[in-house]
Amino acid sequence: MLWKKSLAELRDLLNKGEVKPSEIIESFYERFNQSEEKVRAYITPLYEKAFEEAKRLETRSERKGKLWGLPVAIKDNILVEGERNTCASKILENFVAPYDATVVRKLKEENALFLGKTNMDEFAMGSSTEHSAFFPTKNPWDLERVPGGSSGGSAATVACMSAPVSLGSDTGGSIRQPASFCGVIGIKPTYGRVSRYGLVAFASSLDQIGAFGRRTEDIALLLEVISGYDPKDSTSRDVPVPEYSKELSEGEGVKGLKIGLPKEFFEFDIQPGVKEAFDSFVSELEKAGAEVMEVSLPNVKYAIPAYYIIAPSEASSNLARYDGVRYGYRASEFSDLIDMYAKTRDEGFGAEVKRRIMLGTFALSAGYYDAYYLKAMKVKRLIYDDFKRAFEKVDIIASPTTPTTAFKLGEKLDNPIDMYLSDILTVPVNLAGLPGISVPIGWQGNLPIGGQLIGKAWDELNLLKVSYFWEQVYDHYNRIPEP
Repeated sequence: MLWKKSLAELRDLLNKGEVKPSEIIESFYERFNQSEEKVRAYITPLYEKAFEEAKRLETRSERKGKLWGLPVAIKDNILVEGERNTCASKILENFVAPYDATVVRKLKEENALFLGKTNMDEFAMGSSTEHSAFFPTKNPWDLERVPGGSSGGSAATVACMSAPVSLGSDTGGSIRQPASFCGVIGIKPTYGRVSRYGLVAFASSLDQIGAFGRRTEDIALLLEVISGYDPKDSTSRDVPVPEYSKELSEGEGVKGLKIGLPKEFFEFDIQPGVKEAFDSFVSELEKAGAEVMEVSLPNVKYAIPAYYIIAPSEASSNLARYDGVRYGYRASEFSDLIDMYAKTRDEGFGAEVKRRIMLGTFALSAGYYDAYYLKAMKVKRLIYDDFKRAFEKVDIIASPTTPTTAFKLGEKLDNPIDMYLSDILTVPVNLAGLPGISVPIGWQGNLPIGGQLIGKAWDELNLLKVSYFWEQVYDHYNRIPEP
């Protein structure tokens, strides 16, 4: 069963000529047919097109590209030319992407194959993938629970193995939180490491594209391909990109690595089972020679309030373009232009998106800008400074990824604040613009638990090395859900 193999293993088989790209796609399509009806990870499956493209690759005499013939799933807010891009919203239900996002272009240049566009919270606003306008995605380990969000579809398809790797976006934890809930690895790179060109904007100062996988090698290879400077993105930085996949070595451990545990993170309400798994994880790192010490991030207690001013404010500005004039959904009945705007946006946007637009519009309104948005941006800087000081003492900061395991579908829909607090440990990383990775560290019953590692700016490699070391200790990738 090829769908059980990692990207690296599939790459070796292709290089040896033991399998063909079309056989790989067929195998993952078989797994998709076993799981998709229950999990609902995809808005637009593209397996048949991927099979046709695989056949075309097989007819060419030369094999080139780091991802030649290898399958990838893409979150439905990352543009793939000629394919539907809905952002899980009614307002973009029939929108077809007119061009490729930079990350998609880079994947195409390496001859990757696209399995489909994955489900998400509408416009990436949510922590459970229940805010999709089409259907909720379910957690492959327990179909009564959420997969996390907003990249829940991307995490779920990797967890149930209907794709070996996928791309997601992370604005306040939208890769790391679903990775934790679904028991896979999810990395958010440093802000500016990966181009945002062709990523539909939610909060432009926080959004970053990243990757999901079950093996660190796979994540490293995917990150290597999508990273790098892009003149089409003004926030993209021209910083050298390491060959992540070649820098990982089995002999390398964590001896001498200084790991900081932020005392303020453990003042939050963390589920006992999650805390136990994290303590065990840290203990294993210590046994392997890592040096663990306490650090302080005094301003992280303000992270959630600051985030829920900054992100909705930027969303209010970014989503103003969806007005029913040039593209997307338009209300069928209206009396004049203003009425058309109002009805289109009311009918096209879901409740959570409308809530955040209103929060953001209020925070940016005359008389409130200085009191809210400006103050929140100052707090953002204070949080960045806290991390900078902590990193003078340590190489990596560690914490649980989420305070709880995956919660039940519908459990937090009536309490938005409770839902927002599920990102309490991930949001500070986005505000500081730092890289973060979630790795599976344990189980509570049949529910996965994730541990978060936070690195210095541009130091994704150190995070990948710890994740790779952890795989040698704890083979989390061998468990397979049976949805």
